[in-house]
Amino acid sequence: QIQLMESGGGSVQAGGSLRLSCSVSGRRNRMACMGWFRQVPGRPREGVALIDGDGKTTYGDMVKGRFTIAKDDARNTLDLQMNSLKPEDTAMYYCATNPPEVDVRCVFGVHSIWGQGTQVTVAS
Repeated sequence: QIQLMESGGGSVQAGGSLRLSCSVSGRRNRMACMGWFRQVPGRPREGVALIDGDGKTTYGDMVKGRFTIAKDDARNTLDLQMNSLKPEDTAMYYCATNPPEVDVRCVFGVHSIWGQGTQVTVAS
């Protein structure tokens, strides 16, 4: 059973940077689509970034050019480097993946395994 655990959240001033990390444990498919999402209370969860098994990345329009997703298969981690942070980036950030037997196109909205989240707060 796959388990995900996020870390690296915190508080930062606008314009600053944070690096989130998601530790992956359990039997996983290294070709699986993995992603970062975020949610503000009272609003739908939104997709931030995706990376597929070949390393192809996809970003939400609101973070393009500022955030970078990367995975390290040797360390079993999924990272999100966040630069030029804005107050509107404030949210709970979650990493996500799928069971190893699931083979789907790598797009937002296809994930079924989620971590507990890590809070990011950006002050103006």
